[in-house]
Amino acid sequence: MIQVFRQYFSDITLKGNIYLMLFRRFALLMLIFTLCRVLFYLFNIDFFASVTAAGLLRMLAGGLWFDTSALIYTNILYIVLFLLPFTFRYNEWYQRVLKYLFVVTNSVAIGANCADFIYFRFTMRRTTATVFSEFKHETNFGSLIPKFIADYWYVFLIWIALTAILVLLYGRVRPINKGKGFRFHLVYGFNGLVLLLVFATLMVGGMRGGFRHSTRPITLSNAGQYINEPLEAAIVLNTPFAIYRTLGKKSLVKVDYYKNPKELDEVYTPLHKPQVTDSLKRMNVVIFILESFGREYIGAYNKHLKEKDGYTGFTPFLDSLIGHSLWFTHSYGNGRKSIDGMPSVLASIPMFVEPYFLTSYSTNKINSIASALRAEGYHTAFFHGAPNGSMGFQAFANVAGFEEYYGMSEYPDPSHFDGMWGVWDEEFFQFFAQTLNKFPQPFCAALFSVSSHHPFKVPERYEGVFPKGTLPIHQCIAYTDYSLKRFFETVSRMDWYPNTLFVITADHPNQTQFPEYQTSVGAFAVPLIFYRPDNSLAGQKDEFAQQIDIMPSVLGYLHYSKPFIAFGRDVFDSTSKPFVVNYINNCYQYYSDDYVLIFDGKKTLGLYNIKDDIMLTNNLQGQLPDRVNEMESKLKAIVQQYNSRMIDDNLVVK
Repeated sequence: MIQVFRQYFSDITLKGNIYLMLFRRFALLMLIFTLCRVLFYLFNIDFFASVTAAGLLRMLAGGLWFDTSALIYTNILYIVLFLLPFTFRYNEWYQRVLKYLFVVTNSVAIGANCADFIYFRFTMRRTTATVFSEFKHETNFGSLIPKFIADYWYVFLIWIALTAILVLLYGRVRPINKGKGFRFHLVYGFNGLVLLLVFATLMVGGMRGGFRHSTRPITLSNAGQYINEPLEAAIVLNTPFAIYRTLGKKSLVKVDYYKNPKELDEVYTPLHKPQVTDSLKRMNVVIFILESFGREYIGAYNKHLKEKDGYTGFTPFLDSLIGHSLWFTHSYGNGRKSIDGMPSVLASIPMFVEPYFLTSYSTNKINSIASALRAEGYHTAFFHGAPNGSMGFQAFANVAGFEEYYGMSEYPDPSHFDGMWGVWDEEFFQFFAQTLNKFPQPFCAALFSVSSHHPFKVPERYEGVFPKGTLPIHQCIAYTDYSLKRFFETVSRMDWYPNTLFVITADHPNQTQFPEYQTSVGAFAVPLIFYRPDNSLAGQKDEFAQQIDIMPSVLGYLHYSKPFIAFGRDVFDSTSKPFVVNYINNCYQYYSDDYVLIFDGKKTLGLYNIKDDIMLTNNLQGQLPDRVNEMESKLKAIVQQYNSRMIDDNLVVK
């Protein structure tokens, strides 16, 4: 047996070691993809006039992350076949087949990168999977490729040259005369299987962009972490990655409910043109996006449940703060995921069809609270207690114009990590407070909390302190509410506190107990609270409000005077009519007055009176045709504006 092991480990140190060969070939592909990225930049350098040498190096380094993922997807079959723990993998015929597989698949991937050297000029983004649907009805597609090659022959030659390099440097594993016998093959197979499992683990991490459980698989929006301008995301990305990540994703299509653009704008436009004569109120802005903090958990929002069901809320501090705040009894989110909440709250971009983070439009140029106020001299920062890069928040914060990002990497004490998602809320909220106190004024800062999340734990020192309620999340809500209390106790002693506008909302609801929060409307019920320390905003409004109203409302409250794009409304503008819009189960929901309209993009499926029919059991569609027509007309205008502006990259005032 010792002799068998000795022979086996002697074999894997030879020049033909397949594991070393695999690493060399992957490194070759990484080098070629990086060369493609440089060539992409050089071919389109006129579009990237502001890119500095340091910025380009940062983008090249960031691009390796996306190249790794794309190349593993491209070569997953090759890698598995290459690492099968059988001695026949050394046979000449087997290696020849693998070489053809390697060259063909990777030359196609390289060709996709090369095609975008030119195609980018027409689309201003990396090609995505929508290219297949865009050209599927072209009867002359077969002639388009030869025409492209003829017109851009130099790109074709570059592709040929890169493929030739791939072939020449591929190398060949020399067949090695392995030992014979059952014992040898048993040990050989066992070791090969172990190494195959190790490589499989590395491959999964490479495809996802990391191994952390809190890290979502990287997607197009993660490129924002390495850029200064949204257009630069095309440098960081590679075309195969953009295609893989958008395969099977629902894409937006332009709709023409309104043929006349003027008529469309008269019904609804996201273009805000403030009629402001006063100067900008240069007060600080602090925004809390509380993880999973649905309205159901907040006592002030559920007095009707307390009276009839013995309801007990879990937010004593927030209840007390609401008594001194402007709050909306009918406030809703615009998505059902954490990645929906950030664009909705900070950039007034709702989730339609697919989360904005996951679409090919996530690299569009956008405006946000941060970009608008930063241009006015505000210091801007985003805080999230999770590992940096988690959920793609850091990338979006950068694209949205936040000057600084504070995550676990910036937090000074790693012992406060909760073991799952990030820094405990109490400690991170205190870090937030102390960091704000160092900022120059005025500042605009946003924080996304982490603790009110599965597996619904609280710090050991608080076990049994907070009410457990009837759902696992309840004690976590109470803990975050306590953390919020401690935050306000700390900042109330700081000199910037009186001159600050606080906004508190949630990304989405979570576990529910009461039926009214389990409907398609209740599933979006989140708080929306505006607080000023001088109580100047105290009051209750029984009208619709939503996450996408936050950006235009904050800017309106500050007397921001420049035009901007926001899909919500300014809640402080008494002339704007309250509404809510969200998307669930392939249908749009539009709320206006006391009603909600359910629309599938082609026809209305239902109309319900939310006030009198909270469980949505009585469809009034046939009884109120005028109401249906009115609401459907407005919703169609919203959808048309959204789709067109996303597709055309028209989300900022030009």
